Amino acid sequence: KMVKAYTLREKNEAALVEDLNKLKEELAKLRVGKVATASQIKVAKIRIVRKDIARILTVINQKRKEAARDKFKKSSYKPIDLRVRKTRKIRRQLTNFEKSKMTLKEKKKIQNFPQRKFVLQAQIFSHESLPSRGNHQPQI
Repeated sequence: KMVKAYTLREKNEAALVEDLNKLKEELAKLRVGKVATASQIKVAKIRIVRKDIARILTVINQKRKEAARDKFKKSSYKPIDLRVRKTRKIRRQLTNFEKSKMTLKEKKKIQNFPQRKFVLQAQIFSHESLPSRGNHQPQI
């Protein structure tokens, strides 16, 4: 019999810990039996029990992490393992608030020398529209 994760999620933590202890005892008995009689059935059962133990531990850890997330949901401080991972580069980037900060000198410069507004806009020429130097023929 293999333990299914969705059935484990329905149980509370105390029941999970109880199941975990039973499986650990069973695993110890199977290991002793393996030494006494090298039956292939017991060797195969060891693998199943080990996987069941891992499944129970995974569900317990998921439940604990979810409870911790709920606890720190509205908190300004979050433990490192509950923070958003993203990438190292993104974590090191300045926040929008930090980007918008200015020194006093920058503020004065912007205030005293604002961006100039021009009436005419510069025309952008492509290479074809400009007269070339080598093929220039004088008009007569």
